[in-house]
Amino acid sequence: MSQILLGQSYYLRFDPKLWEAMQPYPPLGTLYAAGYLRQHGYDVALFDAMLAESEKEWADALDKEHPIFAILYEDNFNYLSKMCLMRMRQAAFTMIDMAKVRGCTVILCGADATDHAESYLARGADFILLGEGEETLIELLDQLLAGEDADQIVGLVSRKTKNAKRRADISDLDSLPFPAWDLVDIEKYRSIWMKRHGYFSMSMVTTRGCPFHCNWCAKPIWGQRYHSRSPENVAAEMKWLKERYHPDHVWFADDIFGLKPGWLPRFAEAVNSQNANIPFKALSRADLLTRDGEVESLRAAGAQTIWMGAESGSQKILDAMDKGTRVDQIREAARRLKAVHIRVGFFLQFGYPGETREDIEKTIQLVRDCDPDDIGISVSYPMPGTKFYEAVREQLGEKQNWQDSDDLAMLYHGPFSTVFYHKLYSAVHKEFRARKAWRKLMSAPNLKTAARFAYNLITLPLARVQLNVIAKQSNPTLSELPHMQREAAAAPSPQEAQ
Repeated sequence: MSQILLGQSYYLRFDPKLWEAMQPYPPLGTLYAAGYLRQHGYDVALFDAMLAESEKEWADALDKEHPIFAILYEDNFNYLSKMCLMRMRQAAFTMIDMAKVRGCTVILCGADATDHAESYLARGADFILLGEGEETLIELLDQLLAGEDADQIVGLVSRKTKNAKRRADISDLDSLPFPAWDLVDIEKYRSIWMKRHGYFSMSMVTTRGCPFHCNWCAKPIWGQRYHSRSPENVAAEMKWLKERYHPDHVWFADDIFGLKPGWLPRFAEAVNSQNANIPFKALSRADLLTRDGEVESLRAAGAQTIWMGAESGSQKILDAMDKGTRVDQIREAARRLKAVHIRVGFFLQFGYPGETREDIEKTIQLVRDCDPDDIGISVSYPMPGTKFYEAVREQLGEKQNWQDSDDLAMLYHGPFSTVFYHKLYSAVHKEFRARKAWRKLMSAPNLKTAARFAYNLITLPLARVQLNVIAKQSNPTLSELPHMQREAAAAPSPQEAQ
């Protein structure tokens, strides 16, 4: 029996595309909360939904632990939690029901709960933690166990709360305990990784938040605030993970890795001096990667793969997004990474207001020219709290969230239809895979690679023809509008569209 049962509602099983990819990571944000609770004297058990078959396993955990408090503390470092997928919201509602039936006090923390607190309270949740939750959670539990009124705690929403305010974020991240990895079935994760990929990867974070202003990026947890751990503290955690759990690889789940000038050289020095080296992947920005010494420090620290939020090969679209980067910086960053033998990944985003076929072709050409090692494709997704969301808000219909990560639905009156973006996704991937297979064939011929090359090469022309046919069925006026504000103003509302 445990005083507290911590869980989260992201089930990999409910996300078919990522279940197929099978690169699971335990809920890092939940593990931080568990470590923080234990540091303050609380008895904690963990329900890890990532590899669970269904919500029934949550019910089983409730019956085993008989907790006083059932806390759905979402992994706020998981970008899919920030996207608030409908299937995961449904899971959270079911988990609330199960906990309430068993007499638990139900507490939630996460992006969707912060954005839609009233919906979760109406479902039965007792308290919602706004934004970053650790300090608010400790105060709430202390008050409840002391029998005192907790409804006016800063950073908290309940049915009685009036004028809820956010609590200041934790600025000294080095003071936090390391995540409570001992609560996780590490060997289950290791077995999956080894069987599917031949190595075992674990996750870490060095920062909380992001100070940049991309106007489509929601920041319900940390807003525009940004705090960083010291390089030495991060290296110490890597050494601890290396000696205790022996991962072959680390994924740094930061929004931006190594943002502060001078942080990366110190990190490389600390990792090497402590013998904490583990190959890793991380996410950075093109403008940061073109700073002198940046990629060299990444290489020295052990970077294996760096992903960039390239988004678009059109400067017009980057500017409309308030991205703050240039296409030439993307090209130069990719060149520099390749020069020091770091693999390059591009995140691409299609469907932003005002994007034309010409802009799309510029993005495809950017991929051809830079030849990244991997790509990830999405379409623009309006999330509450963003400038983008406000600009297209009147166009949103009943469906305002994707069901899962493979949904790719155009939720507003975008340049082209949802069907177009599904076909674009397929066509871009076919060309990318054909080029990769061809290069691999030239260096190491084998039948499997040859078959992959032939399939993508043969099916690509038809995909392109279908893409052109679908494009002609889209609204040409909308597809030519150059700016988000003009698009939002001119597009019909859902009622007018009917």
